[in-house]
Amino acid sequence: MKASTWRGCYLTVAAIAMWAWVDVAPTGAQPGPGGVHVQPSAKAAWNELLKRSPFPYIMPLPEPRPTAVDGTYTKSVAALAERVHCLRCPDYAPEGGLWRIHFDKGTFRIIHAETVWKSIGTFIVAGDRLLLANDPNCIDTVGLYTWRLTGGQLFLEAIDDPCAIKLRGLNLTQQPWRACRPPTIEAAVTEHWQKPEGCD
Repeated sequence: MKASTWRGCYLTVAAIAMWAWVDVAPTGAQPGPGGVHVQPSAKAAWNELLKRSPFPYIMPLPEPRPTAVDGTYTKSVAALAERVHCLRCPDYAPEGGLWRIHFDKGTFRIIHAETVWKSIGTFIVAGDRLLLANDPNCIDTVGLYTWRLTGGQLFLEAIDDPCAIKLRGLNLTQQPWRACRPPTIEAAVTEHWQKPEGCD
């Protein structure tokens, strides 16, 4: 066999070996049928997130007590442009699509259904003030907001939140969040109410 042929075979084998070595699933991806990597569904990611607890990065975890803001809320953001693929997208980037946030006894969880980006942290409520902390995307900062729940919608307004180059504040306040809580006991029992998208 000619030297050029041997060299071609060697390069082919080396290329296949290199391809097999670097074929690693990206963060959050799982091998599917035939070894194809697929993103976990938003529902599976949400269920996994609900099992997690925040870490006290900057302040102690609050006592797990019910608060006036507790509940699940969603919003549907209109996409202004086609989403650009990125390996490390900015945290809290206000992407178009469905968002869900859950406040529960001092812990908040948030997810973007389309990209399955998610985060977790703690919150404290004092009157109309809401303090966010212990977010793994900005472990050394806290965010201060005002909040009000009116007509089945949660309105947040940032007072000061430097998290993720202020993207968290932009994301959380760009539009009202629709409450997944039925407006009345009768509506909850009969399910005769307009349930917002993403509350299932």
